[in-house]
Amino acid sequence: MAKPRKTWREKLLDSKGLPKVSVIEGKMSKRWGEGTCAIPAPVEVDEIMKSVPKGRLITTKEIQAKIAQKHHSTMACPICCGIFSWIAAHAANEAETAGAKRITPYWRTLKTGGELNPKFPGGVEMLKVRLEAEGHRVLAKGKKWIVADYESRLVSDGSNGRAKVSGQASSPGRPAKSAGRSR
Repeated sequence: MAKPRKTWREKLLDSKGLPKVSVIEGKMSKRWGEGTCAIPAPVEVDEIMKSVPKGRLITTKEIQAKIAQKHHSTMACPICCGIFSWIAAHAANEAETAGAKRITPYWRTLKTGGELNPKFPGGVEMLKVRLEAEGHRVLAKGKKWIVADYESRLVSDGSNGRAKVSGQASSPGRPAKSAGRSR
């Protein structure tokens, strides 16, 4: 007899021995360099996604940075962070369908470069509607959809534990990060 499929919520809560930190070695060191790699539990990624307030955004790159910082590692696994954000998005959609009022705001999580994630529930069209309702401008860039000026609305971890807008100087005497490319 076939085993019943797990719900997205069950997948989110199934940590399978995670989180863990492993040393980067072998073939991985050629691609990622020396150091350690944090592999988060799905719930950790969900918690970061839940912490993004209305009107703000986060990218998978910022999620990876927060995971790496939390586990005192050189980096966080980009593949796991991407997969777990996808699971968190589907678990939130499942909860919303079941009638939950407060869900993980998965539409505020973007791919690197400000791109909407077409694999999230509802696809790009639903994400676009939710983001525009929060005051963001969504533009087509070729076949991809991106949030205009997303860099100015990113959240990053402040030293006082509260979220702050990315791009502000993190300490006195240090210049603010530029939103544009350096040449």
